This record gives sequence, C-alpha cells and structure tokens, in this order.
Amino acid sequence: ASHISSSFLGPKGVINDWRKFKLESEDRDSSSLSKKEILRQMSSPHRCHSKGDKDTRERFCRKMSVQEYELIHDEQEDERCLQKYRKRCMQDMHQRLSFGPKYGYLCELQNGEEFLEAVEKERKTTTVIVHIYEDGIKGCDALNNSLTCLAAEYATVKFCKIKASNTGAGDRFSNEVLPTLLVYKGGELLSNFISISEQFNEEFFAVDVESFLNEYGLLPEKELPALGNGNTDEPDVE
Repeated sequence: ASHISSSFLGPKGVINDWRKFKLESEDRDSSSLSKKEILRQMSSPHRCHSKGDKDTRERFCRKMSVQEYELIHDEQEDERCLQKYRKRCMQDMHQRLSFGPKYGYLCELQNGEEFLEAVEKERKTTTVIVHIYEDGIKGCDALNNSLTCLAAEYATVKFCKIKASNTGAGDRFSNEVLPTLLVYKGGELLSNFISISEQFNEEFFAVDVESFLNEYGLLPEKELPALGNGNTDEPDVE
C-alpha cells in the first residue's frame, strides 16, 4: 500500500502500539508483586510492625525497601522504554515516507496487464525502469545482467523486464529497437531509450549502465550500508 493507514496514525492506534511495545519490552519475573500491591503495602507500614517475629519483620522490611527502590527507578525505565519506542517509530516513518517500498531484484513481467500494473499502480515517488527485450537479441542478455546488479544496489527503484512479444504491442518493439529501456514515475514516461546497447561498447556491465542512467538523473543516491548492528540502546542525537 502506498499510504499509511489511519489505524497507525490515529490516537487510539498510537496508544495501543505504545502499550504493546511497552509490554513486550518489560522483562519482569512473573512471580514479582504487582505495582498496585507494592504501593498498597508501602502505604500500610503498620503491617510491617504487626509481625511478631523480628527476623520476619526485618526480612519483610528489607523486601519493601528493595521494591521501593525498584519503584523509584521505574520511571527511569519507562523513559528509556519511551526513547526506544520513539526511535523505532521514527525509523518506521522514515521507511514509510522517505524511502517507500524496497524491491532489490529484477522482476519479470509476464504480459501487458502486469506491465501496466507495474507502471501505473506504484506510488508517485517510485522510479520504475522497464527493459523490453527478446531472447537472442544482441545486448539484451548483457542489459538484463546489468539491471539485475543495479536492482540489488538501488532497492528503492523498481526494475522490471518483459519480452516484447508479451507486451501485447510487439509490433511497436521490432528487433531493430531492442533492447529498449523505458523509465516511468507516477505513471508518466520520463525517458525512452531505444537500442540502448548502442550507447555502450560491445561488452558492457552494470557500472556502464549506472553511469548512463545517472547522466539523466534517473537513479537516486546509492544507499549506504547501515552502520552498526541496529542497537537501539545508544542515546538518541537530538
């Protein structure tokens, strides 16, 4: 989907998501006293003094002091949990709004209907690059190999290929114009490169196709590998 559902952004959705995140983040012994029970005991100190046995009374009071210590630090734990939650939400929103969906592979389109769907049903910010090819045509195999490599490096770009005979408009794509590369965004044709292999040497590779597309500003900035191991315990940079 190209939109964020209202259940994600709505107040109830945010509250429920936060509660779920907090419960999943808590790692407490199931046998420990609940907060309400601890607070009730703390508000009734006479229970401690009502014990006749001195050792029992001391053990009970020591337990109370430990529980009280945990309660004092509970707010700090909540704050740390909230920071993790905020960081995760920011990462989710960054993924949804900035980068959009990820692909990472060269998709084979089987017919004209899939071709139209790939071009017209993508979000307006997604670049769709379609290679029209046929088996046995010079340059088509090399271009498919190059696009396979580029698809892995530019995961936010949707790379597709389709045989001219499967487009339903094979008469428009004679062998003389293959390989053809079509570039779309928001359902609109940005560039149309016919016989594109003529732009390269007899042998060409992904770096050659990458440089050619970059000359026309058709590729986004290459994504850098994520640093670190995704540890969310590091403090946020405000």
